[in-house]
Amino acid sequence: MRPDAEVEPGSLLVAAPSLTDPNFRRTVVYVIDHRGKGTLGVVLNRPSEVAVHDVLPAWGRHVSRPRAVYIGGPVEQKTALCLAAMRTGEDMSSLEGVVGVHGPVALVDLDADPDSLAPRVRGMRVFVGYSGWSEGQLGDEISRGDWIVVKGLPDDVVTPPNVDLWGRVLRRQGMPTALLATYPTDIRRN
Repeated sequence: MRPDAEVEPGSLLVAAPSLTDPNFRRTVVYVIDHRGKGTLGVVLNRPSEVAVHDVLPAWGRHVSRPRAVYIGGPVEQKTALCLAAMRTGEDMSSLEGVVGVHGPVALVDLDADPDSLAPRVRGMRVFVGYSGWSEGQLGDEISRGDWIVVKGLPDDVVTPPNVDLWGRVLRRQGMPTALLATYPTDIRRN
């Protein structure tokens, strides 16, 4: 079985404590697309200091608090993506400007009308850049132990930055994986 066989849209890639790459240290990546040619996702727990209304004025008041642009990853940092958690019962196939990713989570077209879309979502986040892996690359990183693949929840997409999403996702996995949530941020201070 391929190491990335469990990865699918809606999965979370949780950085293992041993992953020290500054782009991904203690991150949670939401997988938007995973195919034979590669994988695309966004880091859910890296808010920037830039407000959405400063770069996308029409969307600023519609995104979830803290209304900051999130750093989705190191690839194409001039590209913006938007994820939304849709309200219960919304039929994404009848909505313009959204493409379903998994369950009630959708990729939002930032050229769409935010005022018509906003009442249909529970929350939205705008990301600059994304996280991407070429064919076989993610599988190699999973085999090396860099990532823990788990099921994502729609609320993960709009978790506020004052919540330790990395620890929360690990704790809900049960033992022994839940113990990783206690791994110190800086082992020299342990």
